[in-house]
Amino acid sequence: MLPSYVAMLQPAEAERIGEQLLDLVALALAAQGRREESPALSAARAVALLQLRSAIEARLDDPSLDPETAAAAAGISVRYANAILAEQGMSLQRLIVARRLERCRLDLENPQRAHLTVSEIAYGWGFSDTSHFNRRFKAAFGCTPSECRRRSHD
Repeated sequence: MLPSYVAMLQPAEAERIGEQLLDLVALALAAQGRREESPALSAARAVALLQLRSAIEARLDDPSLDPETAAAAAGISVRYANAILAEQGMSLQRLIVARRLERCRLDLENPQRAHLTVSEIAYGWGFSDTSHFNRRFKAAFGCTPSECRRRSHD
């Protein structure tokens, strides 16, 4: 009976059901306290992580990008995204900020972007507050955005 039902599903429906089944299996294994993960679960998490990172990169310059929209674009829940990223010592929000900061740093070091102000670069990569950007940048890279620009152009 199940095989005939599966044959009637649209490809997108079948994919969604498969993802949900993998999530259920992952939850069941976690509930049992197992430390070893099956290869299928590892592959599912790797695919989910790849989709998540791709969704973030595609929308990095969008100021409205937040954990909810990133997870939704990747087709996973925020909770699942954070669980996958926690294995790497990261959260979804921190990943978004880290990727934006890295893109800003690259633009600040790029001589072809020298005509842009620090604020323009920050706003261009989704930051909406220059003071917040400056603090986060210094915490991440050990120098202010202006210092980073000066060092790279010397």
